[in-house]
Amino acid sequence: MVTDRVGDFIVRLQNAAMVGKREITVPHSTHLEAIARKLKELGFIAEIAKEGEIKKTLIIALAFNDTGAPRLRGVKRISKPGRRLYTPASGAHGVAGGTGALILSTPKGVVSDREARRNRVGGETLFEIW
Repeated sequence: MVTDRVGDFIVRLQNAAMVGKREITVPHSTHLEAIARKLKELGFIAEIAKEGEIKKTLIIALAFNDTGAPRLRGVKRISKPGRRLYTPASGAHGVAGGTGALILSTPKGVVSDREARRNRVGGETLFEIW
């Protein structure tokens, strides 16, 4: 049993990218699905599919660039189960010179740092991805 689903999800993504794996499978939750959809919008994930009726899983295909390298180069978990960190909209900073994103869980859903600043909404800082 995993106590930190988001942490497990991003580590699986990072490990798959490091070894060149094309897709991963994770247990389904609506929060993870929302995060995966946001990462697809940002271009780090190519496809998302749900599988199963009773025991649902998410099948996530990683995005690769023209040279065959994965678009995802690294992730860093910010807020953890033992230490929740919250950020106001003004504190949502860019990551890796604008090539990455800071992912936040807000009352308006899962958003990136750009959307948080534009919509002036803060929330729990989940992780950085670049």
